[in-house]
Amino acid sequence: MLRDVRRLLRQYRWPLAAVSAAGAVAATFFLTLPSVGRLRTLNPSDTALTERRAREAAERGRAARHTQHWMPLSRISPWLQRAVVNSEDARFFQHDGVDLIETEEALSKAVDDGKLGRGASTITQQLAKNLWLAEERTLWRKLREAILAGRLEDLGKPRILELYLNLAEWGDGIYGAEAAARIWFRKPALLLSPEESAVLAAMLPAPRKRNPLRPSAKLRKRAFEVLELYGKYGQIPPEELADARERLADLLGSGPLAASR
Repeated sequence: MLRDVRRLLRQYRWPLAAVSAAGAVAATFFLTLPSVGRLRTLNPSDTALTERRAREAAERGRAARHTQHWMPLSRISPWLQRAVVNSEDARFFQHDGVDLIETEEALSKAVDDGKLGRGASTITQQLAKNLWLAEERTLWRKLREAILAGRLEDLGKPRILELYLNLAEWGDGIYGAEAAARIWFRKPALLLSPEESAVLAAMLPAPRKRNPLRPSAKLRKRAFEVLELYGKYGQIPPEELADARERLADLLGSGPLAASR
């Protein structure tokens, strides 16, 4: 009997070693994931994103800028909440952290292009990245991002959106909706209009490259696209949307944002 056991162990020693190694890697992977529960009540002061920006500033020989004013979701304009959800993650309130439809489309595109793109990331995944993860686009990082997004969903959609809107980058050293509203529009985030909210949402794909005071063609185009989403999802009557289009055209004219001053 003992001889048979030894023979089996010799015969299957490599498969057993592989299984053991895989188990050790999996255990390490899950044990090193950060805790999510504390975020139910804690507003984090430092994140992977702010630490990365601090390192980048130090490499250039200067101190990192950091302007941020935490606000509860109830103190952030519903227009901005809608604009961000509409443009960044339209199925935010339906998925469980990962949008499987978008992920399937992004993976198909990645196979064709030979690289991972940005398009599949939900608001929850973007929050996980901003909080804890590096910026490189690898399958390993995307796996961690997806698992952490699933854990973040336990906080509930309102808290996820609150964290995201307070941590999102809206310019060099500008973090969160309140800081963005004060700096770009000289008003609190609660009072942002539909067109101002559309401008801020349009910045998110490239927040340090898109400047509302010197709007590029890309920023203008995207802001108008975001504005139209209010109409697409029935969030604004047609006549109010028409007025908002005119105000946005004035806001993003050839000069500074005089209309917001």
